Amino acid sequence: MLPVTADLVLRNVTLLTGRCADISVTSGVVSHIGAAVRADETIDCSRFTCLPGAVDMHVHMRGGVQADKEDWCSGTVSAVAGGVTLVVDQPNTVPPITTAERLLARIHEAEEQAVCGFAINAGVLPDADLTGMWKAGAMAFGEIFAAPSSYGEGLDPESLRNLFARIHALGGLATIHAEEVCGMAPETLAEHDRARPPEGEARAVRRVGELAPGEMRLHFCHLSTAASVRAAHGTVEVTPHHLFLSYEDFDPDDTLARVNPPLRDKATRRALRSCWDAIDVIASDHAPHTLAEKKVQFGNAPSGIPGLETMVPLLMAEVHRGRLSLSSVIEKTSWKPSEILGISRPGFEPGDRADYALYPDELSRIDASGLHAKCGWSPFEGHEAIFPEVVIVGGVRVYAHGDLQERHPQFYPGEGYLSHPDK
Repeated sequence: MLPVTADLVLRNVTLLTGRCADISVTSGVVSHIGAAVRADETIDCSRFTCLPGAVDMHVHMRGGVQADKEDWCSGTVSAVAGGVTLVVDQPNTVPPITTAERLLARIHEAEEQAVCGFAINAGVLPDADLTGMWKAGAMAFGEIFAAPSSYGEGLDPESLRNLFARIHALGGLATIHAEEVCGMAPETLAEHDRARPPEGEARAVRRVGELAPGEMRLHFCHLSTAASVRAAHGTVEVTPHHLFLSYEDFDPDDTLARVNPPLRDKATRRALRSCWDAIDVIASDHAPHTLAEKKVQFGNAPSGIPGLETMVPLLMAEVHRGRLSLSSVIEKTSWKPSEILGISRPGFEPGDRADYALYPDELSRIDASGLHAKCGWSPFEGHEAIFPEVVIVGGVRVYAHGDLQERHPQFYPGEGYLSHPDK
């Protein structure tokens, strides 16, 4: 039945089919597509490309004792300014999220500060309370470190096998950081690439597949090579920095480009881009560090870069140039992540979550001084991008024309919480 009124109507939305329609939103979900109804608020979308809000499956919101790098407020403002309406926080915080109590404290911190949707993963170590965190609302497990990284402890094969069995018994999703680390401590970006080699990443991906139970749900984070994508038995995530950046783009000892897995050479990056159709998810691995932490000798600099606010805008620039299809960007940034996580997707059908970002048809250049992450720098400085002008979360206009309008935080728990009989 056609609703009489709605909370919000997006008028003149061009759907992926080419049809132009009005989207009516009631109580945070799409209530009708088609003829307009009366609404408390209307937004004319005729000048914009309307995308479902992006789901970034891989962010590090920092906070707590690391709040000088990022916190839930600055991080989620950065998210919505880049068209991301739901973030999944990783558990290698300080201290790591390894108990139900720490998970609940992290949820409370996010509820107090976040401006958009959020979920939180559970840390995976031999002594972690996996069952307690699953019941308390963890979205997934990991990222699980098959090699050490910043604030992440690498696990040996036997520990991985045992932990995979425990996660599989709970029915959880395991998200994997797959690498091999070898050689001397690197002093340049090229040496960092060799210390965490492309062929080692692919071997680690295959090894994880051998250690995990056959029917286990596996998601491989930030794969950086075509060989790794081909080796994965599970869903595959790739970052914009591995798609768009190579270590040759930077000075040899530029610590701002140090990240795990490393930036690869141009040939490896091009081969990864050729795997676009095999990539399930684009996620940022947003891992900010302060300039003071980064501006040290290469061997002492932490790995990690910010990328949450620039993720979708970089992809939209590729759509503008005709190098990527709009439908594939929506699939990899919004619909497939929602499917993997088991949450309702944002979109253009009745019942869909009413999260949207409205993009103009106009390129701009990334200027870190205009971004919202606390760290104040970006490895994509000067790259062309298209940033959204309006972002809607749960039917609420939270961001418009460069300014935060309203907070609309919402916690998205995992399936263990939803199926727990005491909830």
